[in-house]
Amino acid sequence: MSPALPFKLSSLIFLRDASGRLLMMRRNKAPNLGRWSPVGGKVETAAGESPFECAVRETAEETGLHIGTEDLHLFGMITERGYEGQSHWLMFLFECRKPLTGLPPDIAEGSFGLFTRAEVDGLEVPDSDRTLIWPVYDRHRGGFIAYRAECHPDGPLVMTVEETHARPPRT
Repeated sequence: MSPALPFKLSSLIFLRDASGRLLMMRRNKAPNLGRWSPVGGKVETAAGESPFECAVRETAEETGLHIGTEDLHLFGMITERGYEGQSHWLMFLFECRKPLTGLPPDIAEGSFGLFTRAEVDGLEVPDSDRTLIWPVYDRHRGGFIAYRAECHPDGPLVMTVEETHARPPRT
């Protein structure tokens, strides 16, 4: 069993512009200081916020884009046990169906860029995102997957798929 650590909930939102480029934020704050990641943030559990409500709020706060829950597709749930030995995370991964109309202005949290999926692979992203997030995005963004990752500081990353549904055919 994992050690007793704080448990945090977060939503990550994968936004694209009309040409299909992904919006990424270069973070000005920890965690992931100086690294690129999708927009998102912590679920406000004390307020009873749902992961969908968090995704709507974080999208508006970070990008200025106003969306509704109907604009979101939940395609993944990832549990990270013992992330960096400091906390457990439950992350909800959303694809936003509403395209961006332009690059958002910089905010205190970071600056933005639009990148093709291939360009994202060349960015400085958190190691855990490269291993845990982007493969899920590539394979499941039109479907669904839930898995847990055992993040052992002194051992290998162990991933266990708990549920998966194939991506429906795109027309």
